[in-house]
Amino acid sequence: MADSNPGRRLMGALDGLLVADFSRILAGPYATMLLADLGATVVKVESPGGDDTRTWMPPTRDDVSTYYLGINRNKRSIALDLKDPADVEVAQRLAHRADVMIENFRPGGLARFGLDYDSVHAANEKIVYASISGFGTGAGAGYPGYDLMVQAISGLMSLTGDPDGSPYRAGISVFDVMAGLHANIGILAALHHRGVTGTGQHVEVNLLSSALSGLVNHSSGYVAGGTVPFRMGNAHPSLFPYEPLPTSDGELIVIAGNDGQFRKLCQVLELPELPDDPRFGRNQERTRNRDELRPILVERLSKRTKDEWFRELLAAGVPCAPINTIDGGFGLAEELGLDPVVTTGGVPGVRNPITFSDTPAGYTLPPPGLNEHGEEIRAWLMTD
Repeated sequence: MADSNPGRRLMGALDGLLVADFSRILAGPYATMLLADLGATVVKVESPGGDDTRTWMPPTRDDVSTYYLGINRNKRSIALDLKDPADVEVAQRLAHRADVMIENFRPGGLARFGLDYDSVHAANEKIVYASISGFGTGAGAGYPGYDLMVQAISGLMSLTGDPDGSPYRAGISVFDVMAGLHANIGILAALHHRGVTGTGQHVEVNLLSSALSGLVNHSSGYVAGGTVPFRMGNAHPSLFPYEPLPTSDGELIVIAGNDGQFRKLCQVLELPELPDDPRFGRNQERTRNRDELRPILVERLSKRTKDEWFRELLAAGVPCAPINTIDGGFGLAEELGLDPVVTTGGVPGVRNPITFSDTPAGYTLPPPGLNEHGEEIRAWLMTD
């Protein structure tokens, strides 16, 4: 199929790889879109009702869910009813030809269709088969794998929000995205191993494990230091300043990630004595004495606007940032020449974040309609 598709983009980093995408919702489709951007041929297998995100709206573009549009470009869609033996045969043929198969059914859910790892591997030893679940294949195998559940269970929500307020979820399904990225790391590593040995393997990722890894310093603080962290609003437990501070017309993120940056901050704020104050000279002291240092910084920052401070502090090498809405984030990316928006078949989307010197990402196919390529794919799979 890879060589029979007219107009197919060549020379992507993953050119020539066929990915059978049996995933839906977010983690898997996000992972496979990134693979497709890099040149892989991705066949999106959907139920006759389509991926759930097709119905997750508003917002929409031309009556299509923008949620769906955001994670499904560069793919071809085929609708298969796994209750139909003929469609099961089509699904098996696809899996047996694929280089990579990715799925996020409940663990064991594909075995009755002969689409589990053992069955597929028996027919296709080269397959790199990636499974994404919520809570692994053991005692949590039956748990539904929704990101919000994992944000709650992992402890992330206990860290998010005002100290005296309620826990909050992150503004995106952060662990779905993280699990998708972890799945791609596993897939690419397994493909390298296959290049050496000639055989594929089973790659397994679950949202809870991705979450516990992704909590990084908080996870380490618990497992290595015996500390259970708590909500601190926008403050950081180990750095100060590292939070929004008020200016004359609103808040500005101000960061001193090391002692040198703090000295630069004090120079711009015309507080040259602070870095030599034993209470504030090192990060440990600044963090310990944040309640004394914060009002000194706030008093000086209140003299000018957040935009004025933003430009001057950045010019001096001090990390800082306005708190934008998403349009502001895209606006700054445009200003910086990052070209964050690409259009694929008339559908705007976000540029793949990875840049290659020789094999750039490509944008050739808009997110497919349900079963848009079904006839073509079925015909190709029936050939030897």
